[in-house]
Amino acid sequence: MFGLTILDLVVIAAYFIGLTIIGVMTYKSVKSTGDYFMGNRRFGKLLMMGHALGAGTHTDQPVAVAGACSQIGLAGIWYQWLWMFATPFYWLIAPIYRRLRYITLGDFFEKRYGRKLGAIYALMGLLFFALSTGIMLKGTGTTIDAITLGSVPTDIAVIIMTVLFVLYSVLGGLVAAVITDLIQGFFILILSFLMIPFAIEAAGSLAEIHQGLPEHMFSFVAPQEVTLFFITMVVVNGLVGIVVQPHHMAVGGSGKTEMSCRTGWTYGNFLKRIATLGWAFIGVFAAFLYPSLTEANREMAFGMAVMNLLPSGLVGLMIASMAAAVMSTCDAFMVGGSALFTRNYYRKYWKQYESEAHYLKVARLSSVMVVIGGVLFGLFIPNVVAGLKIMWQFTAFFGIGFWMAVIWRKANRYGVYASLAASFGSMLITGDYFSWSLEWSLPAQIAIYLPAGIVAFIITSLVTKSEPKEMLDEFYMLLRTPVGEEHKLKEAGIDIILEGDAAEKNVEEESLLERGHSLILVDLLKIFKTFSFKRYKIDVVGFGYAVLLVIFIMIIGFVTAGIGA
Repeated sequence: MFGLTILDLVVIAAYFIGLTIIGVMTYKSVKSTGDYFMGNRRFGKLLMMGHALGAGTHTDQPVAVAGACSQIGLAGIWYQWLWMFATPFYWLIAPIYRRLRYITLGDFFEKRYGRKLGAIYALMGLLFFALSTGIMLKGTGTTIDAITLGSVPTDIAVIIMTVLFVLYSVLGGLVAAVITDLIQGFFILILSFLMIPFAIEAAGSLAEIHQGLPEHMFSFVAPQEVTLFFITMVVVNGLVGIVVQPHHMAVGGSGKTEMSCRTGWTYGNFLKRIATLGWAFIGVFAAFLYPSLTEANREMAFGMAVMNLLPSGLVGLMIASMAAAVMSTCDAFMVGGSALFTRNYYRKYWKQYESEAHYLKVARLSSVMVVIGGVLFGLFIPNVVAGLKIMWQFTAFFGIGFWMAVIWRKANRYGVYASLAASFGSMLITGDYFSWSLEWSLPAQIAIYLPAGIVAFIITSLVTKSEPKEMLDEFYMLLRTPVGEEHKLKEAGIDIILEGDAAEKNVEEESLLERGHSLILVDLLKIFKTFSFKRYKIDVVGFGYAVLLVIFIMIIGFVTAGIGA
């Protein structure tokens, strides 16, 4: 049936039934939009790690990485490892999300730059969610189609997965999403390494694979497509844009404490960086095992490997794992998209004084609309890699405004408008969108549109009026008030959008800022005046450990690539 054995079908059915039960069980715990969107900020380190891993990992990623690696070698890993060098910065960024106590990144742009920019960002965020959902569904559907030899066509696989994740997400919101992310994170790690022993056995040995492929297939820098220039540019672009991916306010800021947020977002993503190694090697092994793979059908590599290498039962587990990966992210995107629509459009422009029950109903309905948009996008995206490149560019345009908002008090809304215009205009000129466009490569485009956006932002902000003092004072006081010292905000009359339930309350006379909780990014422009190890201890030590882990993971990759050579 569907090209699968009874054992495979039983594994898949048991997994899906379990997910639906989780959604039903968490339904009663969701009583407000704060519960639905952010789980009332009550998650600990383990759940936050699972949430970061699950929400950040989906099947289009192994499809894209394995496909690229099947053609250009291990260098294809950079379609996901572009975030590797940004990961230590998650340790520094997560407490910013948590201290602001906002629900969406639309709130961030509204509170820092004004209501109109909050709405403009929300539009970009909704497009991001819809495009991302489409990419994920397309990648997963394509792979399941290949595994089942066409017995389960792409569109049928997409419909089945969509119905299931919509059901438990609409019922349970972020609570259901985080719990299922923890479970699915386990399956994602299985997905990443399950096939490697079978691939080596099918090939004969690692030595035979090395002998049968060109030397550049085991290099992390390719002679074409993924060059050193490409890697450098997409890493910089990734660091600029990662902060405004709209689900990251929940992924990096829904923990009970700042440490829960730091640990969860940083180390959940490091698990993903390790898993990416598995996808890359599967792609290289597929190049040896299936020499008929071409550039045009390279994204079938992962599905072909599953179909040909795994025994009965494990094929079902792999399909469940792939569905887990895409569903865990789609549920987070659904909830994030509904938060943007409900808070930054519906509540601001249509119904301002309705009950929490009313807004919760709107949130659930709008989350379904995000998915419908995603399915429609999936029909028009030419391939997964093309969709990824579009997302990289648009998040970077808004990322400039985020970084400037945190670091530079003089940054204003006019700077954001100028930056968006300069970046977007540069992309249109240097891309391949019109007959008169220059048709430059993606890294060359990045080298133009990022500096253009930054320069336009700085010049415009310098020559135009600053944001109102009251608005700036409130924003920066939130950033300089650690979680646990909310009483200071209340005494100052500052509105807290969603406080959450901090595990610890600071009752000592000395501020947490003086005991290691000051943030380097917030104080960056005056860091030489304020720096002391005691004051920035948590930032410095945590960032240092994360950098060491980046080096360690890359050493593992280089050493593993040389085995059998």
